[in-house]
Amino acid sequence: MPSTAKRLFEARPEAIGEARSFATEALTDWGLPDLAGNVRLCVSELATNALLHGTAPGHCFLVRLDADGEVVRLEVHDSRRRRPELRQAAGTEASGRGLVLVNALADDWGVQERSPFGKIVWTRFKAPGRATV
Repeated sequence: MPSTAKRLFEARPEAIGEARSFATEALTDWGLPDLAGNVRLCVSELATNALLHGTAPGHCFLVRLDADGEVVRLEVHDSRRRRPELRQAAGTEASGRGLVLVNALADDWGVQERSPFGKIVWTRFKAPGRATV
């Protein structure tokens, strides 16, 4: 049976940890604790990007998780259309590695526009013991 959990987060630094805890709790409730580590890291990276680059002043960002038994989909919705770019950060740069990590941990990811404004950065993870995405 499909499961969905979603929550709005204020655009403040504490929201990153709150988003990680939210994802862990949802996955545990759904009996998918084996995915929690990778999903938590991706939530952290995508929520940080939303906070720093994607959320207009006075707006929130949304974290949504969907599980259908075979796949868990994580979405982070924000209020700006600026698309994140997968790039290799130089060794001395303090940032720029988040999407490299997301690309390595998730089975698939992408970006889509959201109406009437903003974007959704999504990832998919195969549920343990499943062979397809």
